[in-house]
Amino acid sequence: MIGVLALQGGFIEHIHALNQLGADNFEIRKKEDLTNKDITGLILPGGESTVMGKLLHETGLWQPLKYLIDNGTPVFGTCAGLILLAKKMENDANVYFDAIDISVQRNAFGRQLGSFNTNEHFADIGLVPMTFIRAPYINRAAPNVDILAHTQGHIVAAKHRNILVTAFHPELTEDLRVHEYFLKNFN
Repeated sequence: MIGVLALQGGFIEHIHALNQLGADNFEIRKKEDLTNKDITGLILPGGESTVMGKLLHETGLWQPLKYLIDNGTPVFGTCAGLILLAKKMENDANVYFDAIDISVQRNAFGRQLGSFNTNEHFADIGLVPMTFIRAPYINRAAPNVDILAHTQGHIVAAKHRNILVTAFHPELTEDLRVHEYFLKNFN
C-alpha cells in the first residue's frame, strides 16, 4: 500500500493517479496513519518544502518516515518532495531526510510566474509532459545517482536505490507513465 504524505501541497492529485492505476494507497497526516499498514511505498508531493518540513516535525512524522526511507521503503518525491529527500540545498541551510546524494536549487526556474510546461525525454519511458511550478532543479548528483531527465540544461529527475525524484509534477498531467514507472521499478 502506497502512503501519500498529505500534510500540505498537491497530494490529492497523486492519490487520483494511484487510483487510476489501481494501486492501493492511503493518506499520511499523523503518526498513527503509519501503524498497522503494509507500506510498500511512499509519495512526498509538491508543495512548500519549508512548511512541509515544519509539519513533519510537529506531527511526529519525520522520524518514522526517515526510518522507512533509510530502511529501503520505495519513495517518490516530486518538487518539494525532491527537496525533502535531497542531501543539500544550495540556497537554504535546511536538510530534511538527507536520503539521496543530490544538491538542489530551490525555486530555480523562478517564482509562480516562471511556471511552465514542456515535453522532455525521461529515461526508460520516452517523451513525457512536464509541469514545473516554482520548481527546483538538481545542481549536482553523486556518481551513483542515475539521471533520468533534463530540461533547459538542468537535471530534473533522478533515482538511486529506493528513491525516485522529479522536479516536475507528473500528477498534474493525464500521462500516468511516471507513476507507473515508480510502481513497476520501485515496488
